Amino acid sequence: MTTLSPAIDIKPFLDEDMGTGDITAAIIPVTTQAVAEVITREAMVLCGKPWFDAVFKHLDSNVSITWYTNEGESVPSGATLCKLNGPARPLLTGERTALNLLQTLSATATQARLYADAVAGTSCKVLDTRKTLPGLRLAQKYAVVCGGCYNHRIGLYDGVLIKENHIMAAGSISKAIKLARELTSLTVEIEVESLQEFNEAIAAKPDRIMLDNFSLEDLRLAVSLNTGTIELEASGNIDLNTIRAIAETGVDFISIGALTKHIKAIDLSMRISLVN
Repeated sequence: MTTLSPAIDIKPFLDEDMGTGDITAAIIPVTTQAVAEVITREAMVLCGKPWFDAVFKHLDSNVSITWYTNEGESVPSGATLCKLNGPARPLLTGERTALNLLQTLSATATQARLYADAVAGTSCKVLDTRKTLPGLRLAQKYAVVCGGCYNHRIGLYDGVLIKENHIMAAGSISKAIKLARELTSLTVEIEVESLQEFNEAIAAKPDRIMLDNFSLEDLRLAVSLNTGTIELEASGNIDLNTIRAIAETGVDFISIGALTKHIKAIDLSMRISLVN
C-alpha cells in the first residue's frame, strides 16, 4: 500500500502516559483475563494498526488482537474495528495510548481520502507538507498514503524547496536555483508568488515550481507557458471547496497542509469486559 514503512518505537508514547507505572491498573489481580472491542463512533478510514498492535505487544506478548478491518479501508460509524484478548492489566494500561495513535492516524487518513476523492479523474496528485504533529512526522505521512494522497519531501534533508526567505538570502530566484544545483542532485523546487517570478523561475529550469496563491486564470496561464519539462505545484489556501477547479487547470500537484494539520481525532471507544 505504501513504501513508507517507518520503524515504530512505541516506548516514548507509553512512557509519556505510564511514567513510573500504572497505579490504577495495579488494583486488578495479575491473573485477571479480559476481552475488549474497539468501536468507531463515526465513519472513517482506518490507519494505525501497526502502532496500536505495538502498544500491547510491548506491554504483554500474551495479548492477542483480531482485526476486522484492513489498513486504509473505509468503515462506517458503529463498526467494530478489532477484538483483544489477554490479561486485563495491559489492556487497561495500553488503552489510551493505543487509541490516541489510532484515532490520530485514522483522522489523517480520513482527511486524505476526502482530498483524494475530490481530484479523482484528473491527473493531479495531492501532496502533504511538513505541517505535521511533532514526533509523528513519518506516521502521519504514512497515513496520508493510506488515505490515497502522496508525500512531498519527508524533511529538510531529502529535497530542496526554495521559498521567499531563501530567495531573499540568495539574492534572486535564478541565483537560488543555481546554488542549489551546485550543491545537490536532489529535486530542486522553488516557490513563486507571481507570473513575473514564474517566468524568471522557468528560465532557471528547476525541477518543480510551486505556484503560491495563484488565481485560476494565472494557474491556467502558467500551465500554458510551461515547456512541459518542469512540474507545477499549486499551494496556498486550498480547501475541499476549491481543489477540484485547481486540479482541472492542469497543474501536476496540489500541496495541502490540512491533510496533517487540520485534523479532528476520530471518536473511538474501547469496551473491556472480564472473562468468566
